[in-house]
Amino acid sequence: MEWTEQFILLQAPNPAAAENGRKLSGKGSFSAHRKTADGTLYWAECAGSGKNSYRVSIDLSQPDAPVCRCSCPSRQFPCKHALGLMFELAAKKPFETADLPRDIADKRARQAARAVKKEAAVEEGGKPAKPKKPNAAARKKKLSKQLEGLDMAQRMVDDLLCSGLGTLAGSSAQTFDKLAKDLGSCYLTGPQTTFTRIALAVRAVQKDPAQAEAAYAEALRLLVALRSTIKKSRVFLEQKLEAGSYSPEDSALFEALGGVWKLDDLRAVGSFKENARLVQLSFDVSFDPAKKEQVERGWWLDSGSGELYQTLNLRPLKALNYVKGEDSRFDLLEIPALYVYPGEGNRRVRWESASTRPLLPQEQSVLPTLAQPGLAEAVKHTKGKIKNTLAPKFLAVLVPIGRLGKIGEEFVLEDSKGDRVLLRNRPEDGADHACVERLAMLPARLSAGSALFGLMFYDGRDRALCLHPYSIVTPKNVVRLLY
Repeated sequence: MEWTEQFILLQAPNPAAAENGRKLSGKGSFSAHRKTADGTLYWAECAGSGKNSYRVSIDLSQPDAPVCRCSCPSRQFPCKHALGLMFELAAKKPFETADLPRDIADKRARQAARAVKKEAAVEEGGKPAKPKKPNAAARKKKLSKQLEGLDMAQRMVDDLLCSGLGTLAGSSAQTFDKLAKDLGSCYLTGPQTTFTRIALAVRAVQKDPAQAEAAYAEALRLLVALRSTIKKSRVFLEQKLEAGSYSPEDSALFEALGGVWKLDDLRAVGSFKENARLVQLSFDVSFDPAKKEQVERGWWLDSGSGELYQTLNLRPLKALNYVKGEDSRFDLLEIPALYVYPGEGNRRVRWESASTRPLLPQEQSVLPTLAQPGLAEAVKHTKGKIKNTLAPKFLAVLVPIGRLGKIGEEFVLEDSKGDRVLLRNRPEDGADHACVERLAMLPARLSAGSALFGLMFYDGRDRALCLHPYSIVTPKNVVRLLY
């Protein structure tokens, strides 16, 4: 494989770790460079702060998923020593051929045994075996506790809606914080996060009364969504209790309640597709104050089906330095098994392994043709999705470009049929996501057959359906307006 700086940066948990690894390589901290004859393992010693050097290795028995090991106590993965060894490889330092170390051979043997055991668990007909049946008594107790929590949340929502949103300014944010904590003990982390967001809205009003209108609008949206979640979730949980079914189901309610999908569970409910090829159209980073985590989001286009997906890399502030960060990707990803989260629109995806390669010119030229036929179809599709109270109030769309320009002070997109849509920055995304103004930097005439990717949303300020542009997809390249 080719060791490039871009590849190394993608492996790093954060830019600082990559830079520290580069410095270790640059100042000659590595010695005793070794490799196996087949080139699947590289290892060396790296001088540390103590008298003993660290032993660091990179296992390439699975090239798409390098395994880094180091004897240092760092909690970062890969650590700076492993990243430094990658820079040694990128610099084409000489590695002497040697026998596979015994400890690595043992680890590979255990890994192979686990793979064989996993394959043996596959049922006849090529279908994977269902996950182990959970402890029925424990799951029944958990579902009952969740129903108790829903009753508690329902009372709070009813009280607030009956008394009116105007009482928000006089309400104590601590009340919502306490309820959020109680819901967490009821295994309802989804509604818990919603009440935390309401608490933030209360604090916004208390801090600056001028923000009251925006805070009330946000609180009302949250309450309507929460009320719908509670109603649907109660039916969902009661049916599971009555049926004695305790495994995750192909339903967005599982995640809305705070459930966390495992890849095996997604495979068990059939929510996956094989041999997918994805191209990233956009990438952005935001901060979620309710969850206190950094959200790294990628938007992807399936080059075969034309479906749009999103990836979410969630990095809690407390563990920011230890959770690997994501970044913009420009190559084509070939994914053996793509796991798709349940839901309607903006569906999240994950994968265990993927190989990358440059996007061929003929493959790039096909991407704009995967856009929806026109704006009318995109508008109809968006309205159908965002009317669901549990769904986000935006939808990722790829639409064809007829003309792109200004009418008065606003940018407007027109398709070949003459239908138009306003291009605006989505207020909820914040100033750091504003990119409509950058459209002025584009050439007056775009390549024929180009498309625009963005988020279609309802702007309550003048009750218009608008489009927040994120990138322009031409037959030759993807022009990103954000990152």
